[in-house]
Amino acid sequence: MLTMMDSRDDENGGSRSQTSWAYEAIRRDILSGRHVPEKKLKIQDLAEELEVSPGAVREALSRLVPEQLVVSRDQRGFAVAPLSISDLEDLTELRCDIESIALRRSVERGTVEWEAGIVAAEHRLRAQSITIDEPEPRLNPDWVVSHAAFHLALVAACGSRRLLQLHSQLYEQSERYRGLSVRTETDRDVGNEHSEIVRYALARDADRLVAATVDHLRTTTELIVNAVRNRIAA
Repeated sequence: MLTMMDSRDDENGGSRSQTSWAYEAIRRDILSGRHVPEKKLKIQDLAEELEVSPGAVREALSRLVPEQLVVSRDQRGFAVAPLSISDLEDLTELRCDIESIALRRSVERGTVEWEAGIVAAEHRLRAQSITIDEPEPRLNPDWVVSHAAFHLALVAACGSRRLLQLHSQLYEQSERYRGLSVRTETDRDVGNEHSEIVRYALARDADRLVAATVDHLRTTTELIVNAVRNRIAA
């Protein structure tokens, strides 16, 4: 059971901190796959697990609806948003569009600090293995964090708070699908793809940077789609 933070019991901010705690915990469990797609999210069960009030859970779930991580169903409460191939493909194309805009702006506006941030992010990412094998193959949580930081570093100099928010939202939604490709056999060298992206970023070659990144994103989607279709066929 999760341990409560003292700040949640603050007399003046207890209700708000309980909601924030519930929001972060439920959101994390959805993105990690602990709450699987289409799972019904029972308010009372979550309240007991997280040791918060049912009202805090209800508000937290409502906050997750606009992020498209949770769906609200009339008379049936809340559930984890479903996954589908069509949604992933649509999400990927939109992400490619937003990523392209943010990358081009970052190339134009990035400073030496931006370049250093990219190099450092790739270095940390290379230090992590993508998967761990115990008790069965799954994504390495440390790699997941480093991977998110790497892609954020690439667009960090775009100069738009709203663009960065949209970029992060699309990234997180797409990450829900990544675990589906863990057991797919492939000769793909993700580390080399990242290095190529870094090389173009440091060279300030916006066209090649965008092309390499878009290909990187679409390759991931293709692997996931193939993995799902193979499971269906099996």
